[in-house]
Amino acid sequence: MENQQSNSQSLEQNRKDDPMSYNAKVATIGIFGGLLWSILGYIAFFFNFARIGPALVLMPWALGDWKNGYRGQLVGIVVIAILSIAVAFIYKLLLEKVNSMWAGALYGVVLWLVVFYLLNPIFPGLKSVANLDSNTILTTLCLYVLYGVFIGYSISFEYQELKRVQSE
Repeated sequence: MENQQSNSQSLEQNRKDDPMSYNAKVATIGIFGGLLWSILGYIAFFFNFARIGPALVLMPWALGDWKNGYRGQLVGIVVIAILSIAVAFIYKLLLEKVNSMWAGALYGVVLWLVVFYLLNPIFPGLKSVANLDSNTILTTLCLYVLYGVFIGYSISFEYQELKRVQSE
């Protein structure tokens, strides 16, 4: 009987997993946020709601014509997911304590402004905002806002949970 009990305690199904660290959760939020919202960006591009897709991130490099096709869009999705880890950690450093969706929405607007105004010169095929059509502006702005809300609210939630667990 005692042997059976010790065997059942050592079974894998009875072991509890160690919880992910806070930084691992932030990185995971970044990856999944980048994947989700860049895939939705590709769908918006595919259905002509926006004239630019995830391959925008590849424009600064001379990689050949493949980056303008669907393969470029798929590689762009992966690159955005990786870059999104850094975006999530920047949010963590600046705004993790703000438990509001508005902070994330504002973060998304700031990211949109950085990409479309500040970084515009490094993207050779990207027109200035004044020369973009309204569908592209509105669609990309909405995607960035939703991305910011996803990243921001998820990180703030994890931060609040971490504080709650530490106080118990």
